[in-house]
Order: sequence, then structure tokens, then C-alpha cells
Amino acid sequence: MFGRGFDSLQLHVMKSGNNLITILGPTACGKTKLAVALADVIDGEILSADSRQVYRGMDIGTGKDLEDYTVNGRTIPYHLIDIVPAGYKYNLFEFQTDFINAYNNIVQRGKSPIMCGGTGLYLESVLKGYRMLAVPENPELRNKLENKSLSELTDILKQYKELHNTTDVDTSKRAIRAIEIEEYYKEHTVEANSFPRLNNIIVGIDIDRELRRESITKRLQQRIDNGLIEEVKKLLDSGIEAQDLIYYGLEYKYVTLYLTGQLEYKYFFQELNVAIHQFAKRQMTWFRGMEKRGLKINWINYSMSLENKLSTIQKLIENDAN
Repeated sequence: MFGRGFDSLQLHVMKSGNNLITILGPTACGKTKLAVALADVIDGEILSADSRQVYRGMDIGTGKDLEDYTVNGRTIPYHLIDIVPAGYKYNLFEFQTDFINAYNNIVQRGKSPIMCGGTGLYLESVLKGYRMLAVPENPELRNKLENKSLSELTDILKQYKELHNTTDVDTSKRAIRAIEIEEYYKEHTVEANSFPRLNNIIVGIDIDRELRRESITKRLQQRIDNGLIEEVKKLLDSGIEAQDLIYYGLEYKYVTLYLTGQLEYKYFFQELNVAIHQFAKRQMTWFRGMEKRGLKINWINYSMSLENKLSTIQKLIENDAN
């Protein structure tokens, strides 16, 4: 399907000394399909780096698209998807623990690990080898911040110079949690490189801004047509608190606001669409920041055919092996 040369690609991966290939990019750029196609030709497995896809029952809104993991008649194994119940507050410390366990399992079985995702903090915590800490709640700090607006909380978060999550911060509760983490890190040192530092080839999907906007809007409409509102209603009916769903932001925030009568339907699509565009912009800002912090991202054009994208990755791997 992909021409000559791909049969030996896994050997080049091994020869290059790179023990992780990363596919990253903003929402709606097709990174999962590319990662799965790559996994198919190098006998790989996918490690998801998405802060929302860990939750069971949150499928449409998080864009799991599990059907995309089937290629050429077989299903590519994936990890760190559907591992905790909806309503749970999964965190970075848990992600790192789960990631390294899954990574070791893949390598021990002789497969090639491919990390794929768009959550900048999750990606960078692996790529830079930061050992994050299990941060407890700080009731005093939370009380101090609870009446501040999301804009005010975001401004506070920007004052911190250490690694923090600005990508997913689109609710006040998430912003407060991010500040809580930063305050804890001020008193407790985060050690770089105590998390295993992995040799990497990082590939980013570069999508034109207007194409990205079109893709996001089209995909949002598809998700609504495919049952996004019904999915959130089912979660609410199962007993999950509205505030817990709002905490997850984006689709779950706005659909919950609509279903609980806090947002009229005529404004629902428009406001959610704008929020996702802003989210994608924050993702790209984070990725550019990763480059400034010393990570080399090899950008490939979104408009290239899948075969050409794979050929480009093949060349990157082969060049690194020489």
C-alpha cells in the first residue's frame, strides 16, 4: 500500500536508537489516523496523550474515533484510553505512572511505541522527562480563588514560569487546580530527568489556520449529528454531577450548560465552536513553546497524502539511523 521500503522501517527505528515516536498536533488535524497508519507499518502500538480520552463513556466529545484504530483488517492496540470512570479527576502524576507502565509493556513485547495526542503538558512531561508530583488539594487557596473569573485566574496562571497546563484550562475549576499545582511546586522541587528520558523523533502536523477552522467546525457538527448531546445526557442520567462534566471543558462544558438550562440552544453551537478554535490556538502556542524549550518538532503539512506523510516520517527515521 505504501510502496517499497516500509518493510524495513521497524529495523530503522531500532537502529536509530529512538525508542519513541511522537505524533502531535492541534485538534482535528488527523494525527490519530497518521499514528495508526505508522503503527501498521512498523508493528507499533499507540500511547494516547490526551487528557480527556482516559475517561470511559466520554467517547464522542473527546474524539476517540476508535474505529480509526482498525487498518488493513486489523486493530492497532492502544493504551491510556478508557482507563478511568467519567467524573474522576485524572491528573498528570497518574498519567506519567500509567504511561511508563504501558510503555514498558509495549517494549518488552518487541513492539514500537508511538505517542499520539494534543495535550501539551502530557506530551512535554514525557518528552522532557519531568517527574511530576502527586499534588494534594489546598482548601485555603481554593477558597481564596473561588470568586475570581476565568480571565483573572488565567492571568494569575501566566505569572508562573514553570511548566503548567494552559492548554486545557477553559473552566475556572481547572484553572484553580493548575494554580494549586504551581503553588505546590514552588515549595516542592520537580526533578527533571527522574522520569525516564526517551530518545525521540517528534512529528507535528502543521495545518493552515483556515483549514483548521473549517475542519473543527465540520467535525463539531458531525459530533452533534452522531449523538454528542445524547452522550452527555446519558452521563448526567448515570448520576455524574453537572459540575464534574463542566470541569472537563469544551464539549462537556457547553452541552451540560445547554442540558441544564444555563445556555440556550441557539447559542450553544456558536459558543462551543469558538471555544474549540481558541483551544486549538492554545495547543499550537504550547507546541511552539516546546520548541523554544529545546524539543525539535519535525512539521509536516496537513494537506499531504497519507502515503507522503508516512514517506516523510520514514526519511526522518532513516536519516536519524545513519
